[in-house]
Parts: sequence; structure tokens; C-alpha cells
Amino acid sequence: MPRVLGIDIPGFKRVEYALRYIHGIGPASAREVIKKAGIDPATKANDLVDEEITKLAQILQEDYRIEGDLRREVASNIRRIVGIGSYRGLRHRRGLPVRGQRTSTNARTRKGPRRTVGAVRGKEARSAAKQK
Repeated sequence: MPRVLGIDIPGFKRVEYALRYIHGIGPASAREVIKKAGIDPATKANDLVDEEITKLAQILQEDYRIEGDLRREVASNIRRIVGIGSYRGLRHRRGLPVRGQRTSTNARTRKGPRRTVGAVRGKEARSAAKQK
């Protein structure tokens, strides 16, 4: 597994797919980086020579915002939106979908598992509820 900027990329995959394991690098930017570095896209990541890895790291560091810097920037953007109290900020604060998706039936990823409200289950629990 070669290391590029402190991130292990899978060695058995082609370079253009292995680079996507770096946060902030997608399909288009991975192809662009490989083109700038002058590396054959069909090369496996394990077959990269040290100078090619160095060249990739240099290109990524100079031209792209990746990993920690990108995560920090996204987090600060969300904090800013929440801070000014915009609609999107309120959705972030409440843990609901931000981009206009419906929440009546779906949105389980953002809302979390279902929580039943008001229904008391079990005979003992019902009798305990009646006595109160």
C-alpha cells in the first residue's frame, strides 16, 4: 500500500481509482492529477516508483484542498451557516435533511432510527400506565 500525503491508497487498484481514497479527490480530479503527473492511468498503485509518488503528492498539495484542510473548511462553513441562523443552518442544527428532501417517509439517514412515541407495549407496562 503506497502512502500519499500520509494516506494509504490501495495498491492492487489502478492509480486513477486508488487516488479517490483521498478525501476531496473524485473521479475527475483523479484523472486530472494523473494527467499532470504524466502517469499511465492503467498503472497499479503498487507499481508506482518513488518519484511518481512524490510528484503526485506535490501536485495534490499545491493544487487541491484535501483531507484535514477540506474537512476543516466544510465544518467551518456549516458552523457559519448555523451561526447566522439561516434556514439551512436550522436544518443542520436539528439534524434534518438540508437540501429540500421530503421527511414524511424517508430521511432515515439524517433522522436516525425510528422512535415510537406514545405507544406503550406489553401487558405489565399497560397495567402500570393505568394505575398512574
